[in-house]
Amino acid sequence: MILNTELEYKGDLFPSSIIEYKKDVDVLHFTTANNVKLQLTVLRDSVLRFRYSTVGKFNKDFSYAIDKNASRGYNHLEISDDEEKYIVTTAKLICHIYKVDLRISILDAIDKTIICQDELGFHWEESYELGGDIVKMSKVAQNGESYYGLGDKPEHINLKGRRFENWATDSYAYGKNTDPIYKAIPFYTGLHNGKSYGIFFDNSFRTYFDFCQERRNVTSFWAAGGEMNYYFFYGPKMEDVVVSYTDLTGTPELPPLWALGYHQCKWSYYPESKVKEITKKFRDLKIPCDAIYLDIDYMEGFRCFTWSKEYFPEPKRMVKELADDGFKTVVIIDPGIKIDMEYDVFREGLEKDYFCKRADGPYMKGKVWPGECYFPDFTRPKVREWWAGLFKELIEDIGVKGVWNDMNEPAVMDVPGKSFPPDVRHDYDGNPCSHQKAHNIYGMQMARATYHGLKRFNYPKRPFVITRSAYSGTQRYTSTWMGDNVATWEHLQIANIQAQRLALSGFSFAGSDIGGFAEQPNGELYARWIQLGVFHPFCRTHSSGDHGDQEPWAFDDEITDIVRKFIEIRYELLPYLYTTFYQYYHDNVPMLKSLVLFDQEDTQTHYRTDEFICGNQILVCPINEPNSKGRRMYIPRGEWYNYWTKEVITGGKETWVDADLDTMPLFVKAGAIIPKFPVQQYVGEKEITQLTLDVYYKDGKEDSELYEDANDGYDYTKGRYSLKKFNFAGNGDKMIIRIHKRGLFNTSYDTFKINIHGLPFKVKSIKVDNEYVDLKEVKFKNNSLVVTKLFTNLQLKAD
Repeated sequence: MILNTELEYKGDLFPSSIIEYKKDVDVLHFTTANNVKLQLTVLRDSVLRFRYSTVGKFNKDFSYAIDKNASRGYNHLEISDDEEKYIVTTAKLICHIYKVDLRISILDAIDKTIICQDELGFHWEESYELGGDIVKMSKVAQNGESYYGLGDKPEHINLKGRRFENWATDSYAYGKNTDPIYKAIPFYTGLHNGKSYGIFFDNSFRTYFDFCQERRNVTSFWAAGGEMNYYFFYGPKMEDVVVSYTDLTGTPELPPLWALGYHQCKWSYYPESKVKEITKKFRDLKIPCDAIYLDIDYMEGFRCFTWSKEYFPEPKRMVKELADDGFKTVVIIDPGIKIDMEYDVFREGLEKDYFCKRADGPYMKGKVWPGECYFPDFTRPKVREWWAGLFKELIEDIGVKGVWNDMNEPAVMDVPGKSFPPDVRHDYDGNPCSHQKAHNIYGMQMARATYHGLKRFNYPKRPFVITRSAYSGTQRYTSTWMGDNVATWEHLQIANIQAQRLALSGFSFAGSDIGGFAEQPNGELYARWIQLGVFHPFCRTHSSGDHGDQEPWAFDDEITDIVRKFIEIRYELLPYLYTTFYQYYHDNVPMLKSLVLFDQEDTQTHYRTDEFICGNQILVCPINEPNSKGRRMYIPRGEWYNYWTKEVITGGKETWVDADLDTMPLFVKAGAIIPKFPVQQYVGEKEITQLTLDVYYKDGKEDSELYEDANDGYDYTKGRYSLKKFNFAGNGDKMIIRIHKRGLFNTSYDTFKINIHGLPFKVKSIKVDNEYVDLKEVKFKNNSLVVTKLFTNLQLKAD
């Protein structure tokens, strides 16, 4: 039943009673006596869209966030009404729309329990200063409800009791609880009574979310302009909610495998001799590394798309020599274009009128690294096309493999607010608007244009782009990092939470500046941060460079050895990480899982921040305090193997885990089959002639996957991939692995080396594809054996 709440609140306006209803296939239209309109769209059985207008009509329906390939369609749709309400029923949901005031209640269609209900519901405030409405929505907070998401907020993983602002902001050396920072991702997940739902407020204006801070039993969200336009997703599993949101806003294509390797960056590596010194040291010390980054000093006077003749006189030769040694070159490109008539990028942008303008006509002028700049309007398709074309020389001619978009909030120096003034005008793909609406999507559209440029000129290879600023849906084009963090233990903890939160918000391909961007870590902090960073989808050391060196060898031999050890673990796990990325790309499943996402039924997980699952089967918990020889951590329910000792721990409780500086708490789910490469100094250095499968025995069943393709290019979209599904079963005196394979890709290796951990019996017989084999034939020793990659059924027995 809807709550009876007084319809008077701070002078806000509210819908009155419904006077008209009509249905147009899957879109339901409701009109009130005071001309408020609600458009309810049934996208799927578990996904509804609510769109409100206060003026009797809707503007053109346009959003940068929504993926054109998002799933549509439902199994059941029925509409009825009674004296009190309209009732919309799908296979998963029942939605009540109350006739007296347009408020909403959403129930589970199976057990009829409340999932989400309006408190005041939709209301608005007329703002003469803003020139439009402040649109608002308030919901009842259910008993024991928790909230998650909102992108890169450096806050506790559970948002309850807090308030947030979404406004992309250059936030150098931000701290715990700094808000807002670089990204605006207005999507959150609610969880109560074992059931989860999500709300995506698709409004690119400055938005706010209050999770029971102002009023204990109310959660609300509002925007300083635009429409009240939100999507509702139902699980009841939290993972299904995140998958549905990610399906709606999209996932990236698969990256080149090298993009999942280790990357090294600093502000700034120059001149060429310094770059070569760094890359040589990686190879001399045998520390794997796939990418070297060039920050703004590679340019001529910080002019984008130029090279410093002094520092990099022959960039094409240098980039090729780096490539010959296994290093892909990634360069930074910012949005600010220096005002300089001798500079052809500026001159062309000026001639074609591609730069952002103020409301009364002049170009938007702002100071960034090159000095005074104009800024392209990336919301114009022609400008994005022009920008994409500017990458021809960098990518096609010189051979750069990746581009890093920075300062794209957009950041402007020496002005209040550190960005464009609100009167700057944008095309917004044919929907002209002010910067108030375009600000949060500016960085996204820059990254989009960059991505299309790299895709065009790097073809037939895959592009690699990284962005600092983002809005919902940016994950379709690019990876991201968390911006200018600080070399402190607190920031190590923040980086862990931010990566989990971004994964919960549909943006998995993310990582932090390992070691901290500002200030100087000591060796212990750097080693502990590497240990965390190798389990994030994007893995890069980056520092500001003004405080000394921050390479893996910058401390002492002990730290160098620890860093090498963990980067080698990442390279061993590349097939596991790549498979995890495939599951993200293909099934919209987040690559990292907070414990609450992994097991929402265990209420102990609802406030856990440090532990997370990498992929589906590796449990990670960083050490985030100095001088630690271990830590207490929560082990999720089930059985888990200590990665180092192979000891089995039964979860569902907190436990002490030893972890000297050269280890970290790391566990593998019982029953898992983890694929591993031999260590390489860079992706493609070695031809893989044998793939290792680490099998962790359990009494019971567990499924694992292995996805493989050519590691670059687009043949995988034509069926040339290999997806192996491993079904594991153990029952005390017998162990069976079955493989189901699909796809046309033929891997370079011929055999699997299978290492079995925790086997509770002595093996007396082995069957491969129902044929008994000699133990010597499969080189069976110490519970390890070698079998052909073509096997489909492996059976080990005690008799």
